[in-house]
Amino acid sequence: MLAKTPPMGWNSWNTFTKDINEQLIFETADKMVSEGLRDAGYEYLVIDDCWSERQRDENGQLVADHIKFPHGMKYVADYVHSKGLKFGMYSCCGLMTCAGYPASFGHEFDDANYFASVGIDLLKYDNCYHPSSESKLSYARMALALRQTGRDIIFSLCNWGNAEVWKWARSVGGHMYRSTGDIMDNFESIKKLSNSQKENLGYSAPGCFNDIDMLVAGMSGTGNISTFDPVAMTNGAEYKGCTDGEYRYHFAMWCMFSSPLMIGCDVRNMSPATKALLLNKELIAINQDEDARPPIFIADNHGLHDNTICVKFLADGTYAVGMFNVYDRKVTAILPYYEMGLDPLCGYALEYTDVFTGENLGVRRDYGMFEVEPHDCRVFRARLVKVK
Repeated sequence: MLAKTPPMGWNSWNTFTKDINEQLIFETADKMVSEGLRDAGYEYLVIDDCWSERQRDENGQLVADHIKFPHGMKYVADYVHSKGLKFGMYSCCGLMTCAGYPASFGHEFDDANYFASVGIDLLKYDNCYHPSSESKLSYARMALALRQTGRDIIFSLCNWGNAEVWKWARSVGGHMYRSTGDIMDNFESIKKLSNSQKENLGYSAPGCFNDIDMLVAGMSGTGNISTFDPVAMTNGAEYKGCTDGEYRYHFAMWCMFSSPLMIGCDVRNMSPATKALLLNKELIAINQDEDARPPIFIADNHGLHDNTICVKFLADGTYAVGMFNVYDRKVTAILPYYEMGLDPLCGYALEYTDVFTGENLGVRRDYGMFEVEPHDCRVFRARLVKVK
């Protein structure tokens, strides 16, 4: 089975958009290895939009931009593969891509064969400029085309959550499906996207995962996607991305939700905090848990209704507990055990280990209560223990 767990990797769009080239991809592949990202599970290196010439060739075939990729895409794929990574590329189900390059509507089988000849392992398939009634069928056509190549290719549906994609992505051969609009490098965007999918996570499972969009962790206001805070803009101030706490919130939430983890920052210039976050073994293990169960969401009975408290059943019999604080002040978050099905009189409690520090925090009876910094989170690995 492809995509037994959520795919992990890096995508060029968030930081570089159109400013991609052969050398950038080679340097990124090198860094994914030397910085430990490959060994941590980030195996896909994906080139997004703007990689091709503006027109197909005389035979109607896609052609790599001769300035950005002078040796062609197979040369790039071979280099990526030589580093022990897998290679991904981009197309679109419409008449042209979102940035105005040739797309695959009406060319699905020719393009699938081209991608297979290059040696791709993942295709990101966008949603611009296609007939409005065609969404499901457009993705089904490309899935058929990819399958007939005989090559194992992760099919990443990027239709932005239109037409209730979570209900049919698996049936048309998808391995991951974008369920939201585009993420931006600000906390409001992170909250909006994650909150929008809480009711839909039950559709996500091994073989086909709900993709809440790529990671912005570590971008810190750099890159080519919009990095302006709507509040700061009213004062004429440029937004500088998120705080380290907000990036922890973002990355941990994506891990708890079993979303694919596609890094969007420039991995050649990661801060120590970004590198530590993206390489956090405990958070990655939660994301890559083989059962891929959605979490139980528990209402905060302190009146902090916008916070997220959740419990995820893990395959090894332990539990991931996440407490996410959206407020501008420190809060005390409480997990009453009866809200996760644990009767206070049953003789069992939870023992907590902090996934960020590795500290064993001991056994908490009846409820777990922890302080959470503003725009930040606490995440724990918990296990049931017998108490007197």
